[in-house]
Amino acid sequence: QVQLVESGGGSVQPGGSLTLSCTASGFRFGDYAVAWFRQAPGKEREGVACISNDRGSTYYARFAGGRFTISRDKAKNTVVLQMDALKSEDTATYYCATTTGGLWSASWYRASEYEYWGQGIPVTVSS
Repeated sequence: QVQLVESGGGSVQPGGSLTLSCTASGFRFGDYAVAWFRQAPGKEREGVACISNDRGSTYYARFAGGRFTISRDKAKNTVVLQMDALKSEDTATYYCATTTGGLWSASWYRASEYEYWGQGIPVTVSS
């Protein structure tokens, strides 16, 4: 059974950093693309970053570029999202997601492309 579990969320002041981890069980995480999404209250779920399964290519939403970094630890079956220079508008519930099907890089930000999701973890950026 495929299961994704996020960890590392919490509260931080503006300008601070958080590291989110997504750990998989039930399959080899390294064989598939993995993405992070977020959803703020009253807003649609949006793609944050994605790491591919082959060369480890990475893709970022415009708001994340330069501040967020996605990486993979295949030995730990984990994908990490390092978030720096956090802003109040980064407040949301963050989800990791993956698919065992093919993923077009141009569609990485579409939630409909992913079939497996974690339960989500809240991130609050506030002074």
